[in-house]
Amino acid sequence: MRKPRKRSFAELVSENKRQLLKDQVEIDKIELRLEEKRLRLNKAE
Repeated sequence: MRKPRKRSFAELVSENKRQLLKDQVEIDKIELRLEEKRLRLNKAE
C-alpha cells in the first residue's frame, strides 16, 4: 500500500472552502456569526 501524501495547509484550506460552499446550512451559520460580530463591534464604538 502506498503512503498517503501529506497535504499542504493551503490545500486543506481550499478543500474545506469547497465543502463549505456546497453546504448552504453552514453558509447561513457563517453569515449569522459575521452579522452578530458586526453588530457587537458597532455597539462598542
